[in-house]
Amino acid sequence: MAGLQVCSVLVTGANRGIGLGLVRHFLEMLNPPGWVFAACRDPKGQRAQELQNLASKHPNLVIIPLEVSDPSSIKAAAARVGEHLGDSGLNLLINNAGIVKLNSLDTETLEDMTQVYTTNTVGPLLLGQAFLPLLKKAAQGSQGSVLSCSKAAIINMSSHGGSITSSFGWDQLQVISYRCSKAALNMLTKCQSLGYRQHGVLCVALHPGWVQTDMGASAGHTPPVTVDASVGGMLKVLSSLSEKDTGTFLDWEGKVVPW
Repeated sequence: MAGLQVCSVLVTGANRGIGLGLVRHFLEMLNPPGWVFAACRDPKGQRAQELQNLASKHPNLVIIPLEVSDPSSIKAAAARVGEHLGDSGLNLLINNAGIVKLNSLDTETLEDMTQVYTTNTVGPLLLGQAFLPLLKKAAQGSQGSVLSCSKAAIINMSSHGGSITSSFGWDQLQVISYRCSKAALNMLTKCQSLGYRQHGVLCVALHPGWVQTDMGASAGHTPPVTVDASVGGMLKVLSSLSEKDTGTFLDWEGKVVPW
């Protein structure tokens, strides 16, 4: 973990599950980021109570209102984060927010497919666009030319379920719109890696494992991986990412996931 030294990080979907776990782990680091931005839909709502409690204890934690399917909300969030960071820029953008609809191939609908795709794929695209100026600032202010999460990076939280090569979990859960949105997110990650490399921004798709969250347990099965184990593993992976990893699809243990 010592290798991951970031001055600032933003996590979307930070009020529960993996997002909240990431925020906790960042705050508990020996050398925590000077700024941890925790973004969620309703910062003052009941579902953000744990986040509010953390913010009362950690002055470096700033809760940002954000609806990832709303372009105006994304622009407002980027402006707010920029006010805090000034000229220092943002080191790490973690696009963690996501939704799932428990539809099969026979029951999938236009409405659900559109909503899931908008949140899981279009949201990370628009966030990348909105925060690119801050990521570029961080990259320009870092020493050396080697890509890393300590310099500037976009991490898109994907899923093994989005692997076209693998049929992982099909018998338990078809979740068509979710699988399609994550496969598209993987392609977005590849595109971002190609387009943003010139700006010094590393881009990686990351599978957190089948994790014990509300979403993970939505099929009625108990997932094998705890939030702490997943987050701890992912942060270890982030600390080791370099030039060769941009545009790749990895899991929480650092293993390559087939496209």
